[in-house]
Amino acid sequence: MITLVLVASVLIGVSLGILGGGGSILTVPILVYLAGQDTKEAIATSLFVVGVTSLVGLVPHARAGRVRWRTGLIFGAVSMVGAYGGGRLAEYIPGTALLIAFALMMLATAAAMLRKSRKAKRAKPAHRELPVKHVIAEGLVVGAVTGLVGSGGGFLVVPALALLGGLPMSVAVGTSLLVIAMKSFSGLAGHLDGVQIDWNLALMVTAAAVVGTLIGSRFAGRIPQDALRKAFGWFVVVMGVFVLGQQLPHEVWASPLTWTGIGLAATTAVTWGTVRARRPRPAMDAPQAGSRESAAHP
Repeated sequence: MITLVLVASVLIGVSLGILGGGGSILTVPILVYLAGQDTKEAIATSLFVVGVTSLVGLVPHARAGRVRWRTGLIFGAVSMVGAYGGGRLAEYIPGTALLIAFALMMLATAAAMLRKSRKAKRAKPAHRELPVKHVIAEGLVVGAVTGLVGSGGGFLVVPALALLGGLPMSVAVGTSLLVIAMKSFSGLAGHLDGVQIDWNLALMVTAAAVVGTLIGSRFAGRIPQDALRKAFGWFVVVMGVFVLGQQLPHEVWASPLTWTGIGLAATTAVTWGTVRARRPRPAMDAPQAGSRESAAHP
């Protein structure tokens, strides 16, 4: 089983290196369902693994000029405050409730990414930094989520930087690694009083994840921006559904109301997507997407 855990851990690093997030989305389920840890121990261990892996993955992104240092440092510093508070609060919340909240947050974020993937082609200029007031507000929220559920927050930071800050996805990915590292360690500090970490397992998983992030970082700048955004969104959807499916009781899935709601949501999504696909698109969208999203000024 440990071999399977280590192989899966490489995917943690690949996800962080390519997508700038998703590391803890993978780490917590791996530690819970493959390594057999309880939820709170897995959350604390996840913060250590993702924090170290993000620092290592940040290096090649910084060398390639895909990091916004001002935005990242401010966002990360504010997030550390929220992450520490969230880590302290998590001690008083049941593990199942934390994972359900985690899964719902993942699905909401994925929906925002997929809905706005086309609009992002007309994003704000890539050199623009996020306004400080936005950085502070979003940093506190993302930090609190990090501390509560063991998420490095990349699945929230990347959309904030790409959709609100107007950064190309490759730059949002690089900058998010700086933010994730800072608040992961802060969130870990909030957990250490109430959780005992298996450091042998944590170090093995971290080493495997580091290998993965070095691999993923090499591909991050070569993948088309819109494809990267969509891949990120669908990745989070799959993991969110998986975690939710593991945590909700059988009675919920057996209820006709549940499947009626799923059917209505799927029908609405298909209808909306069809209407969007038939809607005429401006002739200049394609050239603008390439020129704006590829302009990454450090």
